[in-house]
Amino acid sequence: MPRGRYSLHDTHDHAPLGEEHFHCAPGPSGWRYVAQRTSPSGEHAGSVDLTLDELGRPLRLELHAASWRIRGGAMEGVTWVRTDPAGEHATEGNTQAHAFTGTSPAFLVALSRMLRLEPGTGPVRVRLVAFTDPVLAPRTVDQSWALLGSTVHSTDSGPLTVDEYQVSELDTGEQHTVHIAGDVVLAAPGIELEELETPPSSFG
Repeated sequence: MPRGRYSLHDTHDHAPLGEEHFHCAPGPSGWRYVAQRTSPSGEHAGSVDLTLDELGRPLRLELHAASWRIRGGAMEGVTWVRTDPAGEHATEGNTQAHAFTGTSPAFLVALSRMLRLEPGTGPVRVRLVAFTDPVLAPRTVDQSWALLGSTVHSTDSGPLTVDEYQVSELDTGEQHTVHIAGDVVLAAPGIELEELETPPSSFG
């Protein structure tokens, strides 16, 4: 069960956004990721709880940030409920999208698991519902993902395969690279892996 800590940064000015303390593990029905978010000052800032089914689809998602809460999952596309800080009003959403995304590294692992790309194949276009910090406002985005290649590294605990993805934002044309080993993001824009207590899990 990988357990560790990511630091999060603004992708434009590199300002620190806080940290995400996580643990994750594959299971008989898929994969689960649980994390607590802290602010740059160390205060609690929210949480992430994402469960995937065996095909990589979001079986259950729960996000907390700034007193806002999201609960969602894959149902006729993706469906979610967003609750306001006072808990008096809840708004429901549904759209024909493949999955969810946001600032958590969990979403990158989840999407790579869902796509199961092979090196050399053309980019795959995906539609996602992004929940933007700090109020978890939903926004639909289109991306394309391509697996550029995989590299095997020798480590003290055995070979480690690192997949390199090219992700393109289709509305802006921006491109960036994401490096994932098993169920851990090693590097991505705005994300740095600071600590990892145990090796990444392999999905097989």
